[in-house]
Amino acid sequence: MESRRTLTRPLGLAAAAATAALVLSSCSAGTGTDAGATAGEDAAIEDLKIIVPADPGGGWDQTGRALANDLEQNDLISSSQVVNVGGAGGTNGLASLATEQDPNTLMVMGYVMVGAVETNDSPNRIEDTTPIALLTEEPLVVVVPAESEYQDINDLVEDIEANGQDVSITGGSAGGVDHILAGMMLKNAGISADNLNYIPYSGGGESLAALLGNKVSAGISGVGEYAEQVKAGELRALAVSGAEAAPQIPDTPTLTEQGVDIELTNWRGVVAPGSIDEAQAEALTELVTDLQETEMWQETLETNAWADAFLAGDEFESFLTEDIENVNAILTEIGLLD
Repeated sequence: MESRRTLTRPLGLAAAAATAALVLSSCSAGTGTDAGATAGEDAAIEDLKIIVPADPGGGWDQTGRALANDLEQNDLISSSQVVNVGGAGGTNGLASLATEQDPNTLMVMGYVMVGAVETNDSPNRIEDTTPIALLTEEPLVVVVPAESEYQDINDLVEDIEANGQDVSITGGSAGGVDHILAGMMLKNAGISADNLNYIPYSGGGESLAALLGNKVSAGISGVGEYAEQVKAGELRALAVSGAEAAPQIPDTPTLTEQGVDIELTNWRGVVAPGSIDEAQAEALTELVTDLQETEMWQETLETNAWADAFLAGDEFESFLTEDIENVNAILTEIGLLD
């Protein structure tokens, strides 16, 4: 499998979600004013905990803090607490969510975690969480230090073919989307996965420091994590992994434009503890749906060049089931799983 299906979503989903929210609201209203007020008060989420399963500085952290800020600024909640639980491709955070007692808890997660669960043989599974919503997607970018001799993606791949593990690539946790893209690039060129020297970090800040310090040959991450350094001339972008150029760095060609037959996008969403009941899940889903429809959240998406990929509840659960199957197939194909 040389490329990953571009993320799609049913037309009219936001409207469907809004309708569902109205139905939930009317069902909880009861037949009397006092009963309706009580039900509404019981369902209201005042304080929210957001688990970010990574160290500060990366895409998950940016997403979690944007969620917290925009929810508060839109008066959808009174307060929020963002907790970083880094390591093991997000599976440390997944373990924390498994024991979480507060039902008003969301955990940021995404494509990276899907692969990391498999490569880390995690006892905690995404299937054991409560899916709430798919939020965003974005392409990846392959970068090198400004002083690098590589001028395009083929220069990097050819050097790996010639010098194997003397060429190092950094990115997020092992088995995540950055690692998968590196493996796919080698496979596309007919190079053995044994030649890949991948150096994982649990936070975007660490991989950036390694690149700026010329401690690695190249790096892979979401466009948003490296775009400012590319624009400042501190890093050189060799390629983006989407179907078209990324708005933040529009002069950077895609992989396919350079003859590398790969399209791969990263996605991020939120899940809740698997222990919560249906009403609590509906309240969290309605909360995130309300945020998605605000002007502020749409501005946040535009500022970070995150594509709006919103899916909620059952639709997100179906997406997750399919993506877990696809990632397992890719990991096996590129030699990261037996």
